[in-house]
Amino acid sequence: MEDHSLTCDLLVVGGGATGLGVALQAALEGRSVILVEARDFASGTSSRSTKLLHGGVRYLAQGRLGLVREALRERATVLGLAPHLAQPLSFVVPASDWLNWAFTGVGLKLYQWLSGRLSLGRTVAVSRQALTRGLPGMAGQVGRAVAGIRYWDGQFEDARLALALAQTAQRAGAQVHNHTRVSGLCPTADGWQVRLLDERLGTSRTVQARCVVNAAGVWVDELRRMALPSEDGAPPLQALVTASQGVHLVVTRACLPLREAVLIPHTADGRVLFAVPWLGATLIGTTDTPRSDAPREPQPMAEELDFLFRETRNAFGLALQPGDVRSVWVGLRPLVSASGQGDAAQSTSQMSREHLIRREAPGLVTVTGGKWTTYRSMAEEVLKTLQAHGDVAPAPNGPVDTRQHRLVGAPAPGDSTEQHPLSDAPGLHLWGSQAHRVQALPGADHALGLGLTEAMVRYAARHEWAFMVEDMLARRWRALFLDARQAASMAPQVATLLQEETGLDPRLGDFLALCQRYTLGD
Repeated sequence: MEDHSLTCDLLVVGGGATGLGVALQAALEGRSVILVEARDFASGTSSRSTKLLHGGVRYLAQGRLGLVREALRERATVLGLAPHLAQPLSFVVPASDWLNWAFTGVGLKLYQWLSGRLSLGRTVAVSRQALTRGLPGMAGQVGRAVAGIRYWDGQFEDARLALALAQTAQRAGAQVHNHTRVSGLCPTADGWQVRLLDERLGTSRTVQARCVVNAAGVWVDELRRMALPSEDGAPPLQALVTASQGVHLVVTRACLPLREAVLIPHTADGRVLFAVPWLGATLIGTTDTPRSDAPREPQPMAEELDFLFRETRNAFGLALQPGDVRSVWVGLRPLVSASGQGDAAQSTSQMSREHLIRREAPGLVTVTGGKWTTYRSMAEEVLKTLQAHGDVAPAPNGPVDTRQHRLVGAPAPGDSTEQHPLSDAPGLHLWGSQAHRVQALPGADHALGLGLTEAMVRYAARHEWAFMVEDMLARRWRALFLDARQAASMAPQVATLLQEETGLDPRLGDFLALCQRYTLGD
């Protein structure tokens, strides 16, 4: 079954933070926009972050002050766009000696100074006694610290923030589709003809788009090869992106009781270690391991797990056992290769050294790299790049400042409703101003586990594009990322509800197999 009726100004490929940001920017500017995501919104890198909105403390030592200042500005913007999903968070950095303490303090004071009036809180010294009171019973580096430094950054719920972007883009007029992949892409006189396959229904359609934005994250090169096939005898298209793998462990709050985040700036191999209170649990991460492939569901390597277990013991004196880990998950970060940057030197607009915007051909732009914190400014730059090259006409609605456009679910300015910290267990508050709509559905008092109710599942199926159990328990509700075994026990009830709501196969078996991959053996 095929439908040839779709046309648009802009087709965005990729439903992560970057693609959703581009779709929202374009829709608010009055352009006709279609966004497609091959799997589910934020199912790749954008739901597997360390849940931090930050300017990048480690970049200070590299002298990249402009990059840090830009990210700090965007951090404040995101906190204002969705305060129910993005909030300030305090961090403690223990110091092993006074010289280290002084050096760290100067760097973090500079970090606060760079944020200017957008500072989230003062950077202050923490005495050994106060450190011990705040982190009771801790041994290791924390227990041996002579003192510490407290500074402030941002925390967010990445998967639900991506969903809020999708809903806001839809309200602005964008057509937004998950589980829809590109199966063909070729240039035409009027732009690009793109063939799409709806994985839910098994139907295909063709879209005529004036422009295509390739925002497929770590998989951008797959779409580039489809759009720009090499001619006979020509060298293959050079990859723009290489992948770096980050592994995270989740343990109960009782196992590692933190009221604020802890940053260990120097581990045995020079990487940093975070321990972050998140949704009632404690998140430990992350590794940074280059890899030559980009699987959809990457697995932790033995040496990465050894690193996290060893450094958790060194930092906190906590000898984790595999059975203590409620969930282990892996994200792939797209890193722009040096060769890719060199090849793109004449046709690339770079807003920072962390991401790349490249015009591949008339009406075709690839955007990759970067991080969650700067999704909005990256999207703004993509639209400016398209307009500067004449790929799109001036915006029908004129310039739009997305810094002022709050996302779906954000409370109205001045709303006195109590705000729950993101360190709390998940609950109805994650829907923000939409909570009353959730409660109006059947099953609001029928609990399924980990704070999830039947009404929440029904709402996600009707209004949040959820049809698979994975959609619901991995991203609409973070059960898989918080406790994979409990997610598996909740899955059959969720599958029944989703099938009742959508009439589609919720792929229960696939999800149960996925839960096994998020657990470690005892």
